Amino acid sequence: MGRRGLFTLIRRALLAIGAGIAIASAIRVRGTGGTPPQKGGWRELRGDEFR
Repeated sequence: MGRRGLFTLIRRALLAIGAGIAIASAIRVRGTGGTPPQKGGWRELRGDEFR
């Protein structure tokens, strides 16, 4: 592999890394997190609910 092949390899690797970063950030920004539930959660159990 000559010098030209090495530069081509490095350029392709950087392009692949950049594309991965761009896709990951787009997924993170557009994420489907939504809002957490406003009601519910933990409640105290009574005697007959322990079974």
